[in-house]
Amino acid sequence: MTKTNAMRLLGQAGIDFETMEYDYDENDLNGLHAAERTGMPPDQVFKTLVARGNRRGILVFCVPVSAELDLRKAAAAAGDKSAELIHVKELLPLTGYIRGGCSPVGMKKKYPVFIDESAVLYDRIGISAGERGVQLALSPEDLVSFTEAELADLTASAAAKK
Repeated sequence: MTKTNAMRLLGQAGIDFETMEYDYDENDLNGLHAAERTGMPPDQVFKTLVARGNRRGILVFCVPVSAELDLRKAAAAAGDKSAELIHVKELLPLTGYIRGGCSPVGMKKKYPVFIDESAVLYDRIGISAGERGVQLALSPEDLVSFTEAELADLTASAAAKK
């Protein structure tokens, strides 16, 4: 396996991580698939979503693959009134990553990062390594520190989903 930019940056920073490769399906880039293939619980594998806030611009959110990003909570965490997910065609030019392989580590530019507060419940969480079919497992504290992220309640409650 070739080293991704995320792996290089974390390695240079002396951050301990484990790499997990898995077979992915172009037609099923759902994060639940990544969790299933790596054997990690879905609450412990985090997807990276990119949004645009009405004031702050591009924002990065990491939430469990088992949950949905609550855009109201996301905007509030960022200090914005509203936020919308970017269109998939904007992902590569803005971040350097493609759908299904977007990592909060090593984007083209440094954007504000927000990680769901549930991450700290685990010793290690999974995030994309910046390539489809490759996950990194690392300490949530290391991820927060490296990305200078803020922890926040970012997911839709079960009652809101009904």
